[in-house]
Amino acid sequence: MAGLRAGRGLLGPPSRKLRNMSLTADDVRRIARLARLALSDEESARTLDQLNSVFGLIEQLQAVDTDGVEPMTHVQDMTLRLREDAVTEPDLRERYQKVAPSVEQGLYLVPRVLE
Repeated sequence: MAGLRAGRGLLGPPSRKLRNMSLTADDVRRIARLARLALSDEESARTLDQLNSVFGLIEQLQAVDTDGVEPMTHVQDMTLRLREDAVTEPDLRERYQKVAPSVEQGLYLVPRVLE
């Protein structure tokens, strides 16, 4: 939690590998107060366990050596099925603009709101 207190964000710079990330009950109470949340002692303890579980998962992910691994857009090699770019709806602009109070060059004219 020192990263948050020092004003560097919760996880610090993205290039830094973090170890032993965990919160204390005081950290949870402080975060709840900053977020204007009223947590009971039971909710605070449950939140502490959940946040520390998330930090544990982050530590596991950071432990994986990804040097030399190319970024992927999807876990499977996929191609998108594309549809033909064809107009399927009729052009009804003239029909709709016939009933409009004021139209000019295909645009609806409305009263000025701001001067």
